[in-house]
Amino acid sequence: MKIVSVDASPRPEEPDVHLSIHLHGVRMDFVACLTAAFRFAQDWHIRQGHGAVTVIPGDTDGLRRLPNERLYLL
Repeated sequence: MKIVSVDASPRPEEPDVHLSIHLHGVRMDFVACLTAAFRFAQDWHIRQGHGAVTVIPGDTDGLRRLPNERLYLL
């Protein structure tokens, strides 16, 4: 059985990006691989219809990975 760190990207060949989510005055920031971030943003706008999701390239130090990030890669 292979053990994977929760901080490891599910797609190490892709760059990680900063994913910033604004909902009801609350800002949540995460790191996700590029594909998962864009799929999350698309899904958010289809299902939520409100709040803002921004994908920001660059520094991701200190951010937690997007919960259930791997689900956006299926």
